[in-house]
Amino acid sequence: MPDGLRRLHHSEQAHFLTFSCYHRFPLFAQMHMEDVFLLALEQTRKRFAMCVYGYVVMPEHVHLLVSEPVGEALAKFMQILKTKAALRARKLGQRTAGELPFWQARYFDHNVRNHEGFVTQLRYIHRNPVKRGLCLQPEDWTWSSFRAWALGEDGLVEVESELRAARRDLAQKSDPAC
Repeated sequence: MPDGLRRLHHSEQAHFLTFSCYHRFPLFAQMHMEDVFLLALEQTRKRFAMCVYGYVVMPEHVHLLVSEPVGEALAKFMQILKTKAALRARKLGQRTAGELPFWQARYFDHNVRNHEGFVTQLRYIHRNPVKRGLCLQPEDWTWSSFRAWALGEDGLVEVESELRAARRDLAQKSDPAC
């Protein structure tokens, strides 16, 4: 870990994570791995009993806004997630053992300390493809949690959004046995 970097785990705060493909090569786009990565994210989310609040898969990097894993370190979640995605890339037959790694080492982790910071990070995530000129509006980018937040749509990853929480509350009110 670089000098001066202090990660705050078991803080019960959300975490904004960023990690990149090796040398920021656009491997997701080149290998059409966006959905493959999202399936790995969903499986890893379930395994660690986490909430995914937001995500975006860009051609060469990923941003996540997540809760802390239950009973595990965030580093373990990241290790499993990155390993699953790299192994799936190999299974696609597009990478062999002798090639370069899929991921850049390490990841950036920022604790989100309050609601204002949460909203700021979520907006950054959803606007990233627009800012980069990959689409005209956030809802046009397929590999983002924007549509879950704005329209309540379910995707490959279960996103804990305000709409999902409202639906859950409504279901509990209509069926007290829940």
